[in-house]
Amino acid sequence: MVKLKRTKIGTVVLVALVLLIASCGESEVQKRKLSKERREQLRREDSLALKIGTLPTLDCLPLYVAKETGLYQKLGVDVRLKPYSSQIDCDAALVAGKIEGNVSDLVRTERMKKRGTALQYFTATNAYWQLVSNRKARINALKQLEEKMVAMARFSVTDMLADMAVDSVKLKSETVFRVQINDPNVRLLMLHNNEMDAMLLSEPQATTARLFKNPVLMDSRKNDLWMGVVAFRQKALADKRRADQLKAFTKAYDMACDSIRIHGIQHYRKIIMQYTKADERTVDSLPKLEYKHAASPRQKDIDKANRWLSK
Repeated sequence: MVKLKRTKIGTVVLVALVLLIASCGESEVQKRKLSKERREQLRREDSLALKIGTLPTLDCLPLYVAKETGLYQKLGVDVRLKPYSSQIDCDAALVAGKIEGNVSDLVRTERMKKRGTALQYFTATNAYWQLVSNRKARINALKQLEEKMVAMARFSVTDMLADMAVDSVKLKSETVFRVQINDPNVRLLMLHNNEMDAMLLSEPQATTARLFKNPVLMDSRKNDLWMGVVAFRQKALADKRRADQLKAFTKAYDMACDSIRIHGIQHYRKIIMQYTKADERTVDSLPKLEYKHAASPRQKDIDKANRWLSK
């Protein structure tokens, strides 16, 4: 009798275990199915969104402010900022169609156009570049760059400005060693570590360099050069839905510029630190920067880029 009871109990336990294992298996299959469906949904949403490549620099600040203050959401447009550490990677994503637009400079965008990527300029930006020397190298004048290393990015405005610096003091081009360092934060770190003699930096990296008493040898603003730009692939904006997205994005961009002008860049210090990796001291020392509504780049800046590229 006891034996029979134990057998029955054993059978019940066995059936329960089988059912439990089956239900767990079902649950795992269901989870994988749901996970796959969710991934597909996210992929669709991302493909439909307006994707814009950004850099850890302050010419991108209106885009960051619009996102963090909810302006895109308020205007009903799904804008997704895709951060890149270097301009070359950001531009490569644009050419490959991974993003619809990006923040760049006119030398790079005009070169992309020459190489077959049709672009539409959305706005010029307030980006400027300074040629900063390593204070430990005791370089206080452009003529002292002979036999020195200058960090820049190939086929960009920094490449063009390096040429302008060399030409302005009649140095032989081959005697100034251009070193390609694409990431501006890595470039800055190399200055701190005494691994580079000079480099071209935009904000906020230029402010950090100045804080450490590194001399400024050249400033693109003194040459009346405004080479920063936000560009979109023409193909990406071909349909009405994309055109509507760009219209809403433009409104959000202008609203962000107004907000920065009213409140000042210090009001957005946390956003600046989050996106550029600048420290508090740098943010506290930033110069006054003007952010204007979206407007096309000047033709003379486009011409300047093309003249340099044609060399």
